[in-house]
Amino acid sequence: MVRPLFTVQTGRALSDHTKTPFNHSSIVLMRRLVREGMRPYLAKVALAIVCMAVSSGATAVSAYLMKPVINDIFIHKRGELLWPLAIAVIVTFLAKSAANYGESVLLSKVGLRVISDMQGRLFGHLMKMDVTFFHSMTTGRILSRIINDVNSMRFAVSNALTGAGKDASEAVFLIVLMFWQDWVLATLSFIVFPVAILPIYRLGRRMRKVTANTQEQTGQLTTYLTQSVQGIRVVKAYGMEEYEKSKVSSLVETLHDLTFKSARVRSAASPIMEMLGGVAITVVIVYGGSQVIGHADNDPERAGAFFSFITALMMAYRPMKSLANLNTNIQEGLAAAARCFHVLDTPPAIRDKPDAAELVVREGAVRLDGVFFSYDGVKAALDGIDLFFPGGKTVALVGPSGAGKTTVLNLLPRFYDVTDGRVLIDGQEVREVTLASLRSKIALVSQEITLFDDTVRANIAYGRFGAADGEIEAAARAAAAHEFIMALPGGYDTVVGERGFNLSGGQRQRLAIARAMLKNAPILLLDEATSALDTESERQVQAALEHLMRGRTTIVIAHRLSTVVNADLIHVMDHGRLVESGDHATLLAHGGLYARLYAMQFAEEAAPAGSGWTR
Repeated sequence: MVRPLFTVQTGRALSDHTKTPFNHSSIVLMRRLVREGMRPYLAKVALAIVCMAVSSGATAVSAYLMKPVINDIFIHKRGELLWPLAIAVIVTFLAKSAANYGESVLLSKVGLRVISDMQGRLFGHLMKMDVTFFHSMTTGRILSRIINDVNSMRFAVSNALTGAGKDASEAVFLIVLMFWQDWVLATLSFIVFPVAILPIYRLGRRMRKVTANTQEQTGQLTTYLTQSVQGIRVVKAYGMEEYEKSKVSSLVETLHDLTFKSARVRSAASPIMEMLGGVAITVVIVYGGSQVIGHADNDPERAGAFFSFITALMMAYRPMKSLANLNTNIQEGLAAAARCFHVLDTPPAIRDKPDAAELVVREGAVRLDGVFFSYDGVKAALDGIDLFFPGGKTVALVGPSGAGKTTVLNLLPRFYDVTDGRVLIDGQEVREVTLASLRSKIALVSQEITLFDDTVRANIAYGRFGAADGEIEAAARAAAAHEFIMALPGGYDTVVGERGFNLSGGQRQRLAIARAMLKNAPILLLDEATSALDTESERQVQAALEHLMRGRTTIVIAHRLSTVVNADLIHVMDHGRLVESGDHATLLAHGGLYARLYAMQFAEEAAPAGSGWTR
């Protein structure tokens, strides 16, 4: 029975690579959001707070106006005050409307800027992270941080500002008015509300946990959707459509359950406040109504005060209800903020030392001195290896799969750092020089071709933007790519599609080679650079590469040994160790691993066509 290759998880933590000390408390997260996200926009926030104060004050004034309306108009029937009170009401609501508009626009501007800034910060930080980080986090989880989590943070920012600002100030104005009118009645009204603090706090904690799980599941779903779309040819070739559907359906169902759970938790705060609000209003009606009835003859204006009070109470109920819901909404945003800050607080494992110098390449000699390296900390990929690549020469790395050849290439531009030992270029240890200067001196052509959904011209010039059209065309000609480029609908301005989907494998490979040629770096790394080419294209590219290699230090990895017979030096590796070195003739005469590998390949190539097949 084949076990499914996916698991549905509801609380998977970040990878080990991102396990850094981090304070997840709500207060710390909110302070950090305000400090790092909103500080550049404090002027707009201050203006929004002024608008909130105006709006809240207008709300309190509108409640207070109920007293003269009841007493002066309906009880004492003072006609001369009818229009002044009507104008006062209109002015009050106009002021409130204008303030609400200003506050809404300003906070929307701030919230959207915070999102844009955070997305920029996250992507900028991710570009600084080392290769290991991207191996430890799936594409979906990274995209979820930049898109879903940052959007969720907007609610923590805008809702906190609106709720803690507008709703809180509005409630304060109205409560002050109520205590000014009748402190006994106000005390009786609000004595029940502290009962709601504990359940609302617990709801917020549950919401934070559910939201974190929901965001993690969203990242997993994004990962599987990306894999299914990118691997659609394999999915269809193996008839695995139903399997992929069931896999994604399971994730969607789990995400549905989590989302519904968060909706239930979010909705629980309203009934609590509804019930307590009903109790408070009942207390006001019973106690206040008895006071009005008992003093109807002695104090006829008590009715206006009572209506003004109950209007203020009912107006205060809305912002207090919003404040109760605010905690659950903020916790959703803070769960996302915690994940974003966790990434931002994770330093890249590979970075420049404070006193790093610029790399100066004179001859381009490369040396690995007693290098140990392990990808997982357990199994050694390189086991104390010593290698020397003379400057300006072509050196081949050969050996069985898993021998450590690609690992050597990964260590030179510091995609990874050695576990022990040193990697030197012209005597300069690569960890002592700046990454920018190191990588500017190295060009890489890998068997895993990466092209971007951009024009042919932009893909060739990637890494050297600003190159002249003539230089780009010269590089394409040298890589035997110019002819097929000109046959494309838009020539050099043809968009190649995502990952170069509109091109053949050989065409993608030649564009990658043209990119390396244009970079014109003194050290050239070729990892199966001609593996995807047909015989004719390979012959053309090999000739171009020979021209490019002249005067450069070139390190070539090739499984087809016939392509490296003319190398100045061949290093033979096995199980992370150097087992042989020499030129082609010397290694064949030695009769070791290289001779055996060459003999096997020669036998396979010399076998009659179809000899290994039956019909």
